[in-house]
Amino acid sequence: MTVNKTPPSLLTGQLLHFSCLAILLAVVWNIWNYLGQPFPIAFWIAIAFPIVHQIFVWLAWRLELRSSATSESIGFRGYLISFFFLFGGRFVSLFVLAWLDRFSLKMPLLPQTIVTVLLALPAIYAMFSVLRYFGLARAAGADHFDPRFRDMPLVDRGIFRFTNNGMYVYAFLLFWAIAVGLSSSAALIVAGFSHAYIWVHFFATEKPDMEHLYRNNG
Repeated sequence: MTVNKTPPSLLTGQLLHFSCLAILLAVVWNIWNYLGQPFPIAFWIAIAFPIVHQIFVWLAWRLELRSSATSESIGFRGYLISFFFLFGGRFVSLFVLAWLDRFSLKMPLLPQTIVTVLLALPAIYAMFSVLRYFGLARAAGADHFDPRFRDMPLVDRGIFRFTNNGMYVYAFLLFWAIAVGLSSSAALIVAGFSHAYIWVHFFATEKPDMEHLYRNNG
């Protein structure tokens, strides 16, 4: 059972969130400028998807924990549809950018292929493990909406035998695999931004929420 205490406020952790986001965007802007500002519309759409996605999740989770406002407005189904639309958009927008900017890295074919495979294999295994053992609803934050998810045991099969955070550690390597596979320097920037930014989400939003939801659990 979870402890009966006040959930994190809407702004808990968000100074860290937006400070890190500002730093990451400054780094991205400078590298993108250095590369000659390739494909500006596609590039900034690919950057915007993770930002909108993670801000949406922050607001949806905190509003749900504080007042059930997300359930009462769009419902859990509406939340899931929005979550996976934005999550899928991260991959689609990155792929489009990588395709437009393909071959800009000018990597030799053999090392490019080896690196792509080494990145893709654990990422695909992580995605499979989430689908097979963890479940999409739970991965999307169902424990913020339904207390039954909070009493489920930790998953220790698949990729979760090696880490309890298979999504952030391994699944996000798929962004890197797409960028390297299409040899795109612009997509590589987006992959780095997206992977770094998901860890900002973990420390600024998810970790405080988990401390509230699972304080009395193992």
